[in-house]
Amino acid sequence: MGKKRSRNWPEAPEPLAAPITDNHTHLPLRSSEIPKTEGPSLSLEQQLQRATEVGVTQVITSACEVMDLAPALALAEQYPQVRVAVAIHPNEAALHAGFNEPSPDGLEPEFSAHHSMSLESAIAAVCDAAAHPAVAAIGETGLDYFRTAGPGREAQKVSFRAHIELAKALNLPMQIHDRDAHEDTIAILRECGAPEKTIFHCYSGDEQMARVLAEEGWYASFAGPVTYPANHDLRAALAVLPKELILVETDAPYLSPKAHRGQPNASYLMADTVRFMAQFLGLTELDFIQQIQRNTEEVYGQW
Repeated sequence: MGKKRSRNWPEAPEPLAAPITDNHTHLPLRSSEIPKTEGPSLSLEQQLQRATEVGVTQVITSACEVMDLAPALALAEQYPQVRVAVAIHPNEAALHAGFNEPSPDGLEPEFSAHHSMSLESAIAAVCDAAAHPAVAAIGETGLDYFRTAGPGREAQKVSFRAHIELAKALNLPMQIHDRDAHEDTIAILRECGAPEKTIFHCYSGDEQMARVLAEEGWYASFAGPVTYPANHDLRAALAVLPKELILVETDAPYLSPKAHRGQPNASYLMADTVRFMAQFLGLTELDFIQQIQRNTEEVYGQW
């Protein structure tokens, strides 16, 4: 029987060879959102401090529920290393549209008071929030066929199209959430005309899909799952993508890299994913980081 893995906060990795940006995370906006552990907690301030110490010096946090828009922007006003992506998450879009059927995996959706706001009004709130100077992207938006049943998927498509148009109107990058919906996601992007900077956050496709991204000039952002032994398809995709279209993220507090799987995740643990990807691609840590940071600045600019 294997040794029981700790579910406490992992220790910080060794500092990276150069600064890098976590281009998609979910910073805790409320104390209740900090993962509970048996050991000491790690506050937002401590998470950001550890990130800076290991070289993850900038983060883009995703505010993809109506109630998170204002708190995330306030966070960016407080911490200069933080920028925000704003959107209505596809699963949220279905709830705002009144669809709350059990998901394909049998889970009941969590319908809350803020879902009484219409989808149109929720998207309007994103439009208002996107005017804030701390907003670096529209996202995460897209399609999720894992968590949302058939009727709600049409609402997701309506929301996705609206976000595409918003990103283009504001000349902002767009971060895509694509779960079990690769074909429809690509079809809608082609139908509407994708924003100039389009990023598949927490990329989950295979090599064939990566070749489509390469043809279209779309970015793939890899998170902890690329380090999991079973995810051969992700690594095959990474191998064929042009280096200029690769980004790295945590999607924290989920998807910790392999060494800490099952433990809470935060931006400081992205160092493990960065080192894994550099080694897989046969690049030095410094060369890989410099390439990723050039890509990041090409998409989001500098701050």
